[in-house]
Amino acid sequence: MSDVRHVLVLPDRDAAEEAAEALRERFGVGEEPQLVRDALAGEDDAEDAQWLVVLRDEAERLDPRELDEFAGEWDGWREEP
Repeated sequence: MSDVRHVLVLPDRDAAEEAAEALRERFGVGEEPQLVRDALAGEDDAEDAQWLVVLRDEAERLDPRELDEFAGEWDGWREEP
């Protein structure tokens, strides 16, 4: 098995939490996606932070294009490795 990870970049915590829940419903993701605050360089204000949704895809069954479109529903994108 490989250690494929997908990283979705979202504009705020609410969007990240909603997307993580929707991932389970829409794509049948079994493992809980990890939410990570990604502060912009030199910024301490939570308002200036993006949030990352990190999910493992060891079976490589998730389509990167579909995940990018999915993240776009919350004004986000899928980060390319």
